Amino acid sequence: MHLIYYDLAMSKVRILLAEDEMALGMIIQESLESRDFKVTLCADGQQAWDSYQNSKPDVLVLDVMMPKKDGFTLAEQIRKTDPYTPIIFLTSKSQTEDVLKGFGLGANDYVRKPFSMEELIVRIKAQLDRQQLRKNQSDWLSLGKYEFHPTKQLLKLNEEECHLTARESQLLKILLENANQITDRSLILTQIWGSDDFFNARSMDVFITKLRKKLQHDDQIQILNVRGFGYKLVC
Repeated sequence: MHLIYYDLAMSKVRILLAEDEMALGMIIQESLESRDFKVTLCADGQQAWDSYQNSKPDVLVLDVMMPKKDGFTLAEQIRKTDPYTPIIFLTSKSQTEDVLKGFGLGANDYVRKPFSMEELIVRIKAQLDRQQLRKNQSDWLSLGKYEFHPTKQLLKLNEEECHLTARESQLLKILLENANQITDRSLILTQIWGSDDFFNARSMDVFITKLRKKLQHDDQIQILNVRGFGYKLVC
């Protein structure tokens, strides 16, 4: 599978960065701009909201703890009208309930402080790739010998079509968006089932088994269980 990265030299990706620690914010801004991103730095959540309304960014990188409007509140406000723009939280919080709350409000990813700039850039590019897949989701996607249509919930091998359930299609789409990378188990459960409790986890394992069976005619495709982390679609 070949993902299409944004050509940063041809069209700068616009990032809205909200970080109330201005020294850190300026370091992040300078680092991203050195990679040819276009960055708007905001010092609090209200300023970030005003900036978002005036100029829609391609990616939002939001600190969780900010004055005037925290990152969770800002994300919730944005998601009421914008379900798609990627939101990446920067946070020193590591409690599971905080992470789940963020994903429940529509976050796409979490980066825990302290972090390297290379990690942040990789995560931003991953979100841009997923945006590209989303824009093309009305079309057939290539998956080894198969073709996959997320909207129609179909797998096609040659001329033979296999219908997927809504959850099978959602699960396969998330795995495909993260192809050849580990997809966090809690992320999948939160996005599809709403929580990562034991019973939902067992249900997901059943759906993984079903997908493996439906993809068995291409031995180059594997859905690996990475113990303690999640799943990895190899294709």
